[in-house]
Amino acid sequence: MKKFLLGVLAGVLMAGLFGFVAVVVLAKLGSAEKSIERDSTLVLRLEGSISEKAAADMPFGFLGGAAPPTVTDVWKSLKKAAIDPKIKAVVLMPRGLSVGWAKLQEIRGALVEFRASGKPLFVFLRAPRTPEYYLATAAERIHMVPEDFLDMKGLRAEITYYKGALDKLGVKMEVEHAGKYKDAMDSFTRTNMAPESREALDLLIDGLFAHLTETIGGARKKPGADVRKLLDDGPFLADQAVAAGLVDALSFEDQFFDEVKKKIGVEVKRVGLGDYARATVDGFEGRNKIAMIVGDGAIVRGGSAANPLEDSAQITVAQMTKLFRQVGDDNSIKGVILRVDSPGGDAVASDEILREAKLLSKKKPMVISMSDVAASGGYYIAMTGDPVVAYSTTITGSIGVIYGKVNLKGLYDKLGLTKDVVKRGRNATIDSEYYPMDAHGQKKLKEGVDSVYKTFVGLVAESRKKKFEEIQELAQGRVWLGEHAKQRDLVDAMGGLDKAIELVKVRAKLAANEKIRLIVYPAKQSLFEQLMARGDVSAAGWMDSAVRREIREWTGGMPMELFRQGAILRLMPYRLEFR
Repeated sequence: MKKFLLGVLAGVLMAGLFGFVAVVVLAKLGSAEKSIERDSTLVLRLEGSISEKAAADMPFGFLGGAAPPTVTDVWKSLKKAAIDPKIKAVVLMPRGLSVGWAKLQEIRGALVEFRASGKPLFVFLRAPRTPEYYLATAAERIHMVPEDFLDMKGLRAEITYYKGALDKLGVKMEVEHAGKYKDAMDSFTRTNMAPESREALDLLIDGLFAHLTETIGGARKKPGADVRKLLDDGPFLADQAVAAGLVDALSFEDQFFDEVKKKIGVEVKRVGLGDYARATVDGFEGRNKIAMIVGDGAIVRGGSAANPLEDSAQITVAQMTKLFRQVGDDNSIKGVILRVDSPGGDAVASDEILREAKLLSKKKPMVISMSDVAASGGYYIAMTGDPVVAYSTTITGSIGVIYGKVNLKGLYDKLGLTKDVVKRGRNATIDSEYYPMDAHGQKKLKEGVDSVYKTFVGLVAESRKKKFEEIQELAQGRVWLGEHAKQRDLVDAMGGLDKAIELVKVRAKLAANEKIRLIVYPAKQSLFEQLMARGDVSAAGWMDSAVRREIREWTGGMPMELFRQGAILRLMPYRLEFR
């Protein structure tokens, strides 16, 4: 019996060792440089989310396969493909994208630049909606599946309000905010839009709709008025899209690739984005390094990183501090781009991150690059005093402060639950979910919110070299598009990654035509590397992450863990999802 148990134990240990070695080998193979054949065609199958921060690569197919690409992966691959003699053409096949306007603007710009190299760009659409079609307009010809339809019908902003449901449950949200446009908690305290919310959203939707119609009109050689009229008739059946001049040909995938073959004159040797991103091209990069530090997600206090198994990003003080200091201590890095994609979050965490960013700015030339959203706390951490670059469609501003807590007294009464308390201190129950705030508690809280708001406005005024009163007029929690923020001097320049690199070269005293090597922080890691770095990832943690993701989806992306912390927040009032 003893020998049998020893044999079983030995077998288990050997199996574990084999599994460990297998994962290590797969991780190494997955990160190995790829060799590209001559006359290859880069096929971009862009689906789902495209983030700024790299997710963990999964070693096995049943764990999800390779990580989705980042914006930088797509941007860099298209730039490489334009000068790579082994790449004959690019095929774009977007589907089911969940991407914001600014990221789409960056990717479309890279597609247009690739096409300017003289190499052909082909597009094949399945179940296209507005995001996919927006990208497709970078090509000269657009193909679409027969019997499909183009689901493009304009834009809308839609907000769900929960107050009626919460009233029935006996749940009340107690909110204090600074700024008349700071309506982040209106979903829980109102049943419809406040006039200020509607005013701000009208301006956003007008700007985005104008950008969409101008882009389509320019690409399809149609006046803007004609495009707006067309969108009033959407969505379109496939043959209707062709008749309207929005699509050029209807074909199945094999027929589409037959046409690609005829156009390029050789067999189509397909190479995917994942493989091509790991390929090197002679002369593409230079010796001088520029660091791009990515801040992606809600700003929170706490540990070094989010659970690597969680797909929603967070910006933590510990992680950003580590990255800033790592880059600051690296003498080979000539300049820094701080890439921000955040709706904001915890006010104290935002302040700590900004301080570290300012310390790095004193050591290295820095430029701020805003992605889809850099609002509230996301705008705050951009206020280092360095040049700020935003896309015309970036969501930014939201200079305001909010605090909210849940009062469950009514729900507890319905359930027959009671609480009693023994306290010392007048405001000991100010953050209790059972006791409502009294007048003194509300006054105390308002003092804190107003103080944080005053600091926010003052810091922006100092960074933008404006008077307090000038920023106060633009603040009040109001959200702006990048183009509107530029008109009001809240950002310095319109553009994306290319513009940020151009400006950081100037600040680092590098020649305008000098090639650089862009190093992204944090670097992409395999799942194995992340798990080795963190020993506390458990099934329970994974499940907790999944539950929190579902809650955020249900509440329109609101990071509810921030409210659980009971902090004063610099948080954008809503999330815009582009469909």
